[in-house]
Amino acid sequence: MAIFKMVPLFHFLVALEFFFISPVTSSQWLSLALSSSVNSFNTKGSCDEVGAHLNNRQVQVCKRYIDVMNSVKFGASIAVEECQHQFRYRRWNCTTVQFEKSPVFGNSANGGTREAAFVHSISSAGVAYAVTRSCSEGKLGRKCGCDQNYNGMSDEGFKWAGCSDDIQYGIDFSKKFVDARERGRKEENPARVLMNLHNNGAGRRAIKQFMKLQCKCHGVSGSCNVKTCWRSLPNFRLVGDHIKEKFDGATEVEVKLIGSRMVLVPKNPKYKPHTIADLVYIDGSPDFCAANPNTGSLGTQGRFCNRTSQAIDGCELMCCNRGYTTKVEPRSERCDCKFYWCCYVKCSQCPRRVEVSICK
Repeated sequence: MAIFKMVPLFHFLVALEFFFISPVTSSQWLSLALSSSVNSFNTKGSCDEVGAHLNNRQVQVCKRYIDVMNSVKFGASIAVEECQHQFRYRRWNCTTVQFEKSPVFGNSANGGTREAAFVHSISSAGVAYAVTRSCSEGKLGRKCGCDQNYNGMSDEGFKWAGCSDDIQYGIDFSKKFVDARERGRKEENPARVLMNLHNNGAGRRAIKQFMKLQCKCHGVSGSCNVKTCWRSLPNFRLVGDHIKEKFDGATEVEVKLIGSRMVLVPKNPKYKPHTIADLVYIDGSPDFCAANPNTGSLGTQGRFCNRTSQAIDGCELMCCNRGYTTKVEPRSERCDCKFYWCCYVKCSQCPRRVEVSICK
């Protein structure tokens, strides 16, 4: 299965429409992952150069924390990559729309749908993850470093040592930067703002939930007379898998005024209330079968599908019953690999014919 990062000609024409109609939207800062206008944030002027991707509040955060912004850019990149991995076999597969003033996923991530919920959650998590990692690596100077809350002896009998990743700093900065987009538009669409803020928080909590404890034994002949441990970030794929599960079980909600506060409650009163770790959405998703710039759908025409699968990646579902074409393409792959002392592997290139199916 292909993961589309560059759009084919058919999708290019749809993307061109997005370029002219898309306003500045809540996930547009993700375009930092693709932007060529700033390769590296070195001066406050860099924040003005990417001003089309940020709102005024985010520009101010950018200038105040210029040395953190390269981590934000990296966080946006891993969020986009993880989104494309998680949805690689689905009709909506996080295809990027590469225009300077367009949201990175077109309009599909800026509504009130499940897909928008996932994008907000994974991108907020991506920033928290990247900033935390930069802290531990000493890239952010005196702003942060190792988590000083973990030192001395633990209640479990081991000694805290090494550098525990300061996840709280990463979470706090993600909240400061990512949520700034929403806090500046509360009056526009309160339901959408509450939804986005909730999903942003769910993504950050996923990182904290999967923090892992790593330990090392010290002693004669491998004994564990003394054990030292530290807390470290999980593999981001684990976080992506978790948020994708939350996407599949997301709760449809609506806004209700309770006392003086507007809160999100399940649209169907028979459903139990969502938790702070769950994803929520307010609008149903389109089927993403046909191109539609208003919904952000690029359609599935030209997508690869699995002719023998009955799942969502199968040709019947992926192609929306429009049919598909199957052809055999020549491929080349490594074969007859041999290890030579010392120390390299030499392989031949063997021709191979592969059957591929493409949606009409």
